[in-house]
Amino acid sequence: MAERIDLAAPAVRWLREKGTLREPTVLQSFAFDEVHHHLYVLQLTPGGRAAGDLCLNRLDLTGRRLGHMYLRGFGHGVSMGVQHDADGTVWIWTETDAVDGYGRGVTRFRFAAGATRTTGDVKVRHPVEGSRANQPALCPATGRIAVRHHLHGTPRYRVWDLAAFIARDYAAPLADLPQTGAHPDPGAPFQGFALHGDHLYQLAGSAYDPRRNPPAGHGDTHLSCLDIRTGELLARHRTEAAYSLDHREPEGLAVRATGTPRLYIGFASGAEGARKFSIYYK
Repeated sequence: MAERIDLAAPAVRWLREKGTLREPTVLQSFAFDEVHHHLYVLQLTPGGRAAGDLCLNRLDLTGRRLGHMYLRGFGHGVSMGVQHDADGTVWIWTETDAVDGYGRGVTRFRFAAGATRTTGDVKVRHPVEGSRANQPALCPATGRIAVRHHLHGTPRYRVWDLAAFIARDYAAPLADLPQTGAHPDPGAPFQGFALHGDHLYQLAGSAYDPRRNPPAGHGDTHLSCLDIRTGELLARHRTEAAYSLDHREPEGLAVRATGTPRLYIGFASGAEGARKFSIYYK
């Protein structure tokens, strides 16, 4: 089974202050296509938060944009995933069927540069009946999918075998656990998660603020790790990665399992209306 990533390890800069996303908003989440060496990035469209309107960017691994598409009424984009079929088809997993800006379900679709998709254009899945704010993440190493969701107002995770999930067999998840321990301040914004093996990684923290979170303190961003078998909080560490950025808001987590597993952390910087993104890893 996949080894646990050391959250206390020093962070390494991978991409720094790229301004190549289609929209001037912050990144929300990202995922890797290791076969084609692509990086997919989700962002809200300007003015699209309430409706759940997203822009999906496809980049190369230097951060150069190769195309984009729009997702109308899909959600907030807190997490996403990339799946490869045996026949070479690449599927993008996101939330969808937004109410109040967050998806009540999840879906998968193929990337189509320049296209616009609505909820009516995709097959919507509602794996947790009655839930809100559904957000998927995939573990290619184990062939699993995790869906973060709110049930009766409480955030939780469920994990399924991906093949069973695709077959719409939701009755027997591999794990069902509460979201816990993401930040020492329970009111801190949740900013993303990633699944790798039996471990679920969480990102939480806020943007720099002169009074509540000043740059001199290097930020309140925390990384944490849960054991999906027990729900136990295994580790939590504050990270000062990218502390010299202005604005510096943590946004998105993803794992690359090619070679030594690495946990990639997204950050937004720059002025409002002209945001840039940076990605570091541990």
